[in-house]
Amino acid sequence: MIIGTAGHIDHGKTSLVKALTGIDADRLKEEKERGITVDLGFAYQPMPDGDVLGFVDVPGHEKLVRNMLAGATGIDHVILVIAADDGPMPQTREHLAILNLLGLNQGVVALTKADLVSNERLAQAQAEVQALLADSPLAQAPVMPLSSVSGLGIAALSKHLAQSRTLTPPRSQAGQFRLAVDRSFTLSGIGTVVTGTAVSGRVAVGDKLMLSPRGLEVRVRGIHAQNQQATTGHAGQRLALNLTGVEKNEVRRGDWLLAENLHAPTQRLDARLQLLASEIRPLAHWTPVHLHLGAEDVGARVALLQGQALEPGGQAWVQLELDRPIGALRGDRFIVRDQSALRTLGGGWVVDAFPPATRRHRQQRLAALDALSQPMPTAALQASLVLLPTGGIDAQPFFRQWNLDDGARQAVLAAVPHRSITDAGHELLFAPGQIERYADAITTHLGGFHRKQPDSPGLTQEQLQRAVREKPAGVVFALMLRQLVKDGALKRAGAHHALPTHDPSLQGADKQLWERLKPWLDEGGTNPPRLSDMLLRDRNLRKDQVMRLMERLQRMGQVHPVGAEYFIQTPHLLALATGAYALTQADPNRRLNVRDMRESMGVSRHLSVPLVEYFDQIGLTKRDEVGRHFRRDPRKVFEEQ
Repeated sequence: MIIGTAGHIDHGKTSLVKALTGIDADRLKEEKERGITVDLGFAYQPMPDGDVLGFVDVPGHEKLVRNMLAGATGIDHVILVIAADDGPMPQTREHLAILNLLGLNQGVVALTKADLVSNERLAQAQAEVQALLADSPLAQAPVMPLSSVSGLGIAALSKHLAQSRTLTPPRSQAGQFRLAVDRSFTLSGIGTVVTGTAVSGRVAVGDKLMLSPRGLEVRVRGIHAQNQQATTGHAGQRLALNLTGVEKNEVRRGDWLLAENLHAPTQRLDARLQLLASEIRPLAHWTPVHLHLGAEDVGARVALLQGQALEPGGQAWVQLELDRPIGALRGDRFIVRDQSALRTLGGGWVVDAFPPATRRHRQQRLAALDALSQPMPTAALQASLVLLPTGGIDAQPFFRQWNLDDGARQAVLAAVPHRSITDAGHELLFAPGQIERYADAITTHLGGFHRKQPDSPGLTQEQLQRAVREKPAGVVFALMLRQLVKDGALKRAGAHHALPTHDPSLQGADKQLWERLKPWLDEGGTNPPRLSDMLLRDRNLRKDQVMRLMERLQRMGQVHPVGAEYFIQTPHLLALATGAYALTQADPNRRLNVRDMRESMGVSRHLSVPLVEYFDQIGLTKRDEVGRHFRRDPRKVFEEQ
């Protein structure tokens, strides 16, 4: 069990920890000289059964609350320290508010310096404490008078903590390993050591972990769990990990040590925020704050997703825009303080660590957050699918949010009816029937299009996206089309999609005319004959008939009109574009020189200019102040046509 102290400066937190454990948690020279705790201190108390109680001693000074917050992660039981002579003070109230916001509701009140006051003052102080706690989660916490100097009440407090240990359920070790780093240092002959409280999973000597958000891979060379050498550690323990692969100066308070696939830095969080009732004014949209999450302290802006302001004592959905990426997952508790870091404003918990950019007052997003706030992943996934999100549910970030391993992930998927689209390991989840409705909308539209334009090869992805009304989000559309082609519901020819039964081949007089013209275009290849030359070659040809045929062949994706005189078949145009692209890759400025193209590829003077202009027209190339450059590899353009 991890026990944390809280309370006003100079109310005896460090002295109390020393009286309980025999260890002075003030480890810094400055702390010794000033007699106050300025940073986190740690102490341990072995129990008769071999277990160890871990103590986190935190500073009480208002300017050091950020250090107090860094130590609050992973605490199971709280000792709220209040001096009997002073009674509750400003930092007492702030620490109590922080404990409430962090969901820390198991604890005891240590009424210190009881030997320095009269019985009447002691009774008065007890009444003040009970009034303070009346509306807090610690309302039923015992209030124990004691003295760290005389030893009064210390044995009773030790007994209470020992009993609480047996009543506190052990932390679940489910999920993958995650530890909030609150200290790092170097030991001679050992190397880099980091400490923190493990909040999930297990770790063993030899494990590879990721230092996040920096993305540094490390290996665990040694472990101390609850101040004892060990080969493994787990959630709920104070751990010191000896790491290889990283130097002390590469580790900072606020980093996370975690399993590799949990490494996903984020700079945006959707959360449920509660503003303290003690605030004198509402919290406005886009208020700058300090965000404390785990051992992290980062600047942020609060974007209200509902309402124009958050009233004191109220709660609201918010999006937190952070100054830099941090590590966070669903369920992480946080505190926000004002921009000057002098006052605690409120706190809450992360509901979505990987949200889309804020869209204020969008009911769809608010409904999605309600769904994600369900207490179990099965219920959250079910509620999310019911909303029929057009982009589906991206499986990877969803299961990462919940810190589920492969076995737990498969159990959730087995329990929730769904359909999925998978591409290159990317899995999107949809409600039953949702994909079928999208597919019906696509095939119905294509059927109508084929009836209107039977000679067209079909529609491109972009054309379908613009035309179909009921469809998935744009990022999903391409994946869905690939799946429909794979399932045989559509066929694809180049960039065009069509129904499997659609045949855009030429018939009758058009077929006969193409049989007369195609050999001439085949013979010319990358230097096709001009339209005027073909009309002179066969006086029976009519220009209007040829032009109608070429327009139909263009719709079918077989020829390309280059200028007013040339029609080039797709394979030959690809050869021309590929050759021109190769010339630009050899050019120092990556620019296409038309004269070099003519000389290198044997293109006629009359064709070269309309050819490069056609490249511009279809978006393959673009002119700038230096010259003409390729925007895309032509193989990715023409081989899709």
